[in-house]
Amino acid sequence: MRWLDCDFEDGEIHLTRGIVRQHETAMKTEASRKPVPMEMGLADVLKTWRMECGYSQPSDYIFASADMDGKQPLWPNSAMEDDIRPAAIRAKTTKRLGWHTLRHTFGTWLKANGEDVAVVQSLMRHANVSVTMDHYVQAVTPAKRQAQRGIVSLLDPNGPTKVARPLASD
Repeated sequence: MRWLDCDFEDGEIHLTRGIVRQHETAMKTEASRKPVPMEMGLADVLKTWRMECGYSQPSDYIFASADMDGKQPLWPNSAMEDDIRPAAIRAKTTKRLGWHTLRHTFGTWLKANGEDVAVVQSLMRHANVSVTMDHYVQAVTPAKRQAQRGIVSLLDPNGPTKVARPLASD
């Protein structure tokens, strides 16, 4: 992303290019070219970063390579190794993180938060919902328990007599 992709006034991010091995490419699908809503908290963080980062021109990359004077983005692996994984370790995350791990987590959290499948698909920027649901979203245990309670209440209007305690693996 470049600074010119951020529309702070309308609260949107307009992604118009992909980067593959430091070369710009067109976005793959119509879904990937649609604007992404930018939450106000993220906008505030980005505005602060813009004042601190040293590469604040509209054509500069938001997460720019200092070696390339802001004209090239950081390599994804560099950002992961230098910033994201150390932050995960400080947060006591035990799983090894990668970019797709973050995408899977994002999709699963959206769905667990009760978001509509179409909203999850749109925010994940997938061309069709089957990619979202088949590859990125997993059911979480509390949602599965709630779904089961719903079925029990349909079958027994008095509801379950006792709630099972969660297992240590849940």
